Amino acid sequence: MQPQVYRSVPCRRSGQDGYAGLMQAQQQPLEGRPGSPGRRSRRAGGGSQVMALVLFLGASALVAALGGLATANHVNGWYATADKAPWSPPNWVFGPVWTVLYIAMAVAAWLVWRSRAAGSMTALTAYGVQLVLNLLWTPAFFALYPVIGTPALWIAFGIIVALAVAVAVTVVLFGPISRAAGLLMLPYLSWIVFASSLNLWAALHN
Repeated sequence: MQPQVYRSVPCRRSGQDGYAGLMQAQQQPLEGRPGSPGRRSRRAGGGSQVMALVLFLGASALVAALGGLATANHVNGWYATADKAPWSPPNWVFGPVWTVLYIAMAVAAWLVWRSRAAGSMTALTAYGVQLVLNLLWTPAFFALYPVIGTPALWIAFGIIVALAVAVAVTVVLFGPISRAAGLLMLPYLSWIVFASSLNLWAALHN
């Protein structure tokens, strides 16, 4: 007698459909499933990115605050009567300009950090170097002049030239990683070059 195999065909199809559904479920990305670990980790990643941005902004704020302490007793002291470059802007301009620049450079560094791209650590190292040079320039220019006179201005000029080079290197390293980060650093580089000209004039005429 020929075996009755036809009744098993629907079961086989049902089994195949169930297997296909199982495979589709297994292939579904974890991130897309409600309550999945991938989705939870994505939220955690967002929190760490916000914290990193706060840290970069905090580093800029710290440099700005320390620079303010270095200039507090000297902007209205020896610098008020110093021979300044004819193109030197009023003193009130520097505060708002530096505030914008510090925020822009912090955001630029954050964009590079969050990219996790190859070369980002090298780029952020260059960023850190320029931040240290930025911190050193203010006390060298303002606080050291009453102590040793004109040589302090030449020391400050050497620092700001090194700073301009470090910022240029940072721009070059940031650009390929994040176009926005590279562009955000350009106003800062332009301002440093401008400040270098003011420093040079002061060193030559005071």
